[in-house]
Amino acid sequence: MRGWLTDDHSLTARIRARCGRFSLQVVSQGKGVVLPDELAALGVHRHGALWQREVLLIADGEPVVFARSLVAATTVPAAWHLLRHLGGRPLAAVLFDDPRVHRSPLEAARLDARDTRWHHAAQATGRNALPPLWARRSVFRRSAAPLLITEVFLPAIRNLAP
Repeated sequence: MRGWLTDDHSLTARIRARCGRFSLQVVSQGKGVVLPDELAALGVHRHGALWQREVLLIADGEPVVFARSLVAATTVPAAWHLLRHLGGRPLAAVLFDDPRVHRSPLEAARLDARDTRWHHAAQATGRNALPPLWARRSVFRRSAAPLLITEVFLPAIRNLAP
């Protein structure tokens, strides 16, 4: 899993290069509940209007990554306005093609049933018996506005070449 967790290039591009058919499924989008560690990573000091987008990255018909993007709703119309109109398009195209976007170092963790993100991944895949899952996250900044992306690696990721 080390390669998946530490490669700071586009995860979407890496998955696409390792499968025959790639797709993205939007699980949810809109205002959502944010965890205290997510608030801290965003640099937000109180609960407010936070906008979220949760998706599944699918390789050859099998979900391989559950991704969660969070941004303060006040920054959506300005720096991250295009997030509302992505639809089924990957966010990676926006993040890695824009020279104004800067990424923080990756953080990795192992999530289990004690973590809300694990439950979101389980619900998105319809599988309640998931094992502990590796995840990574980083903050992207555009015009100083933060966007937190957490990528949870599902068991099928192991079917793709590292």
